[in-house]
Amino acid sequence: MEPGAGLDPEQLAAVLAPIGPVCILAGAGTGKTRTITHRIAHLVTQREVGAGQILAVTFTNRAAAELRGRLRLMGADGVQARTFHAAALRHLSYFWPKVAGVALPRLEKSRVPLLVRAANRARLRPDRAELRDLAAEVEWAKSMMVAPADYVHAAAEHGREGSYAPDVVARLYEAYEDVKGEAGVLDFDDLLLLTAAVIEEHSWVAAELRSRYRHFVVDEYQDVNPLQQRVLDAWLGDRDSLCVVGDEHQTIYSFTGASARHLLDFPRRFPTATVVRLVRDYRSTPQVVALANGLLDGAPPAAASAGSAASSGLAGSSGSAAAPPGPRGRLVAMRPAGPAPTWLEADSEPEEAAGVARRIRGLLATGVAASDIAVLYRINAQSEAYETALARADIPYLLRGGEKFFERPEVTAAVRMLRAAVRSAEPDRPGGLGDAVADGLGALGWQPGAAPAGRGADRERWENLAALHRLAIDLEAARPDADLEVFVADLAERAANQHTPTVQGVTLASLHAAKGLEWDAVFLVGLVEGTLPIVHAQTDEQIAEERRLLYVGITRARVHLALSWSLARAEGARRSRRPSRFLDDLRRAAATAGGTRGSSRTAATRAPGDAAVSGSGHGAGHGSAAAGERRGGGESVGGGTGRPRGRQSVQCHVCGRSLAGARARIGRCETCPGQVDAELFERLCAWRAQRAKEQGAPAFVVLTDATLRLIAQRRPATVADLVALPGIGQSKLDRYGEDVLALVADTAPPGSRR
Repeated sequence: MEPGAGLDPEQLAAVLAPIGPVCILAGAGTGKTRTITHRIAHLVTQREVGAGQILAVTFTNRAAAELRGRLRLMGADGVQARTFHAAALRHLSYFWPKVAGVALPRLEKSRVPLLVRAANRARLRPDRAELRDLAAEVEWAKSMMVAPADYVHAAAEHGREGSYAPDVVARLYEAYEDVKGEAGVLDFDDLLLLTAAVIEEHSWVAAELRSRYRHFVVDEYQDVNPLQQRVLDAWLGDRDSLCVVGDEHQTIYSFTGASARHLLDFPRRFPTATVVRLVRDYRSTPQVVALANGLLDGAPPAAASAGSAASSGLAGSSGSAAAPPGPRGRLVAMRPAGPAPTWLEADSEPEEAAGVARRIRGLLATGVAASDIAVLYRINAQSEAYETALARADIPYLLRGGEKFFERPEVTAAVRMLRAAVRSAEPDRPGGLGDAVADGLGALGWQPGAAPAGRGADRERWENLAALHRLAIDLEAARPDADLEVFVADLAERAANQHTPTVQGVTLASLHAAKGLEWDAVFLVGLVEGTLPIVHAQTDEQIAEERRLLYVGITRARVHLALSWSLARAEGARRSRRPSRFLDDLRRAAATAGGTRGSSRTAATRAPGDAAVSGSGHGAGHGSAAAGERRGGGESVGGGTGRPRGRQSVQCHVCGRSLAGARARIGRCETCPGQVDAELFERLCAWRAQRAKEQGAPAFVVLTDATLRLIAQRRPATVADLVALPGIGQSKLDRYGEDVLALVADTAPPGSRR
């Protein structure tokens, strides 16, 4: 393919921009990978830039492998496309022996063993969840280039919250660095720190490296953290041949140190930069795009985008082609009209999950593949209800965010078996590659066409092995002479590049895990206050990031989009939950889209058993919103009364008065008694004292008195009940949720010593 062929005007402007600083602001679905691939190929094939002089940096091995593959097909083989860490390791492995006189220390792939030793040294006994959080906190500190001695101040400045007090984390962080140094190993952040330091401190290293790499491309630039930016600056030096691509509206990793500031400040740093905004969305229908735009339009001006104060630096800089008319940053749909988004309000979370399962069954009946459907939620704890509902409906599903495909037990066992078969295979074995792989997988109990009808685990195991078999069939079709040895080598390359096969099953994933992916049909579930936005999002910027997270979820959908929420956690419980504040903006957008030329006004087909369409959901009382709900196929599940359920409908459970703000989250007026279960409160205090002693931390670090009183007052019965309470965030939920729910149920929590 010739570079530049088939591109739209904005994409072509980015491809043909002069060598030098280029900033591509690429909205969701606007073809950013296609654009940067064509730009790189254009530099190599038309401007005679050496392929080996270009370094393209991505954030995942899979993205890097995809970029290399596309460039190879376009005649630009030889371009270095790597992650930040892979590039740093390559450079450091070459220069470190010359600088230090010794081999580069071994890279420790997991912080956990080192943290366990550091915790012992600091006289702490964190559990698995706490170790995971501590590892994330150390990673944040190092990505922000914060030393142990400066951690307490930095944690306060950035509002960091964790299971341990900041001074305890600082002590553990210092012990971690000591243990790591004594073991003579490096962690992944050390790769970046040492790479930057070697380049900055040794001019000959900088000269040699910069003579090799003269042009740089950085994908997903809104996710760059300060440490990665420092490495990029060291690579670049005083030159300006840098092309960055990103979307400020998809900045959702600020908790790891990522910031869109680098993207939005780019024109200030490089005043001569060419800035091109890609807004033509080729992924989603106009109905989906309208909701995405409406969500952005509803953001307060000060929080319309991450680092909005810097966005003014983009004004006045543009490519050679003007973007289509419309507000800056809004997407312009290029696909034909599709079905209107659907809305589902349920009385309880199990009913919401059952309603979603029925709709998925309806999509499957129309020919939509299970692998083209996703259920996305804010926190991983929400997956349980949907696992249960899909299993009951005999719908295969896959949990994303767990083990990597090639690290799953059945896959590793299959690969080992296939490697053994290569060593023992007879040269004249009958049948093709697909038959040979099927025979091998049969030794693990797998048979084609024999998918189990049971619950998720058995079905997922079968589907994972079936995916390997499909890879063999595809390879045989492309290369009829391919044998087991070729197939095993192909699997090894896929594993190295995280190039996983498509596994048949509905994807269950968190919104964070869904970034960068897309499906024909997306179900956004659990859209209630306290979950999205999450309860611990309090500042304007935190709420803005929650809005961006929902934007990411919406823009994952190509055709079908469904949004749902439930008014209570458990069946039969009081319906006191408030639908997410973001739904107001989405309903207004849906109502507007419903009246535009070419958009569909047909309500989505309801699966058998769903309740009738109701216009009295969250948007009732707002004319356009309610009308938009009816046009969009909104419905109520679970015997709704038809009364308005707006944000003001939350009432004090003692006196019945309307509540708003923080009192709505607590559920009672400030002057009303709390009706605390004294016996439960005492049990909770005793349990907290035990956990605090085990952790070597103050009791309030586990849970505060106010949170314990609220638990004793509200008596949460499910994970969803618990996470809605102020003071219970994701880390607290992971750490203590099971124990607290057991105490509320008056049963001894696992491992307790009552």
